[in-house]
Amino acid sequence: MVERPALNRSRVIGAAVGVADRSGLAGVSMRNVGRELGVEAMSLYHHVAGKEDLLDAMADWIFARIELPALDRPWRQAIADRSASARRVLSRHPWALGLLESRSSPGPALLRHHDTVLGCLRNSGFSVRLAAHAYSAIDSYVYGFVLTELNLPFAPGEGAEEFTAALAPPPGVYPYLAEFLAELVVGKGYDYGDEFTYGLALVLDQLERRLAEQDA
Repeated sequence: MVERPALNRSRVIGAAVGVADRSGLAGVSMRNVGRELGVEAMSLYHHVAGKEDLLDAMADWIFARIELPALDRPWRQAIADRSASARRVLSRHPWALGLLESRSSPGPALLRHHDTVLGCLRNSGFSVRLAAHAYSAIDSYVYGFVLTELNLPFAPGEGAEEFTAALAPPPGVYPYLAEFLAELVVGKGYDYGDEFTYGLALVLDQLERRLAEQDA
């Protein structure tokens, strides 16, 4: 008989993440997490207070995996790298999009992440107000991009051209859409994911200008 590893809080959270990755947040219940671990649901209460505590811990688990911006690096590159990291993590765990900012009892990784992002901006000369605006704009862009990317009618990196060919909008009716598809998509290896860096640069460009105006 193979002896199972001892149950602990970390294993419970990892099992909950596994359930969510397969079934979404709706699938996360104490019973399903217990089944994932091969134990009765009641055993979990020795390690988490209940489902809400488990969801708080899952949000913290996600934030612990997003790269923190180094406080001694130039803010723009540090924030760009952190944003790309957030996109990668959220794309791997789509259920987290609706969870991250909804928790009323944030954990230490979540708090440290917010504190470090704000610290990166403040150390680079952003006022408190401009840092708050910047953080909101950046995360709105990242979260929105990931949500759009996950809901495209084809998998990332494939299917765009086939989808376009099937769509075939008549140029006489939809001239600008047909122009876009002909010039950028059909036969061009278009990947919607490539838009992320360009769009993020637009946000950071504007923030750079606002920072300069603040110092003027």
